[in-house]
Amino acid sequence: MFGKPSLVTRIAIGKGVGFLFGLAGFVLLPYFLPEADWLLRWGILLWYTTLGAIIGVFGVFTYHPVLKLPFPWWFRAPLMGAWMNFVLTFFAYDTMQAVMVNMFGEGGVFRSPFWFTAEGAMVGLIIGYFATRYGGEGKETVGK
Repeated sequence: MFGKPSLVTRIAIGKGVGFLFGLAGFVLLPYFLPEADWLLRWGILLWYTTLGAIIGVFGVFTYHPVLKLPFPWWFRAPLMGAWMNFVLTFFAYDTMQAVMVNMFGEGGVFRSPFWFTAEGAMVGLIIGYFATRYGGEGKETVGK
């Protein structure tokens, strides 16, 4: 089933693993932020599913298209995860800050919402591992 490299398989596995992380956020968010509404919970679920799809698609690039440097999965996937969560935090700063303050307290070391960037890198690394392990990587995933 997973023998031949396939972009569709990469995307499906990325979306599946991302969905699992999003589902965890969907279920656990009310414990971290009791006033979290349904829109935020659905947003987290769909965000991580989309992040998995993006990491799956970027598995085609094993070299940076402009710099012509190696772009291995263990660098590419965390970079995409960190970037996407940085953008999420940038646009939803107040909500993310409320989550962090509820989790770690007003004076906690991890009260900055930009810790979600590091979380995105870790989630991206896990998604990238499974997508590469079972879906392959590089131009051979696209086929001919």
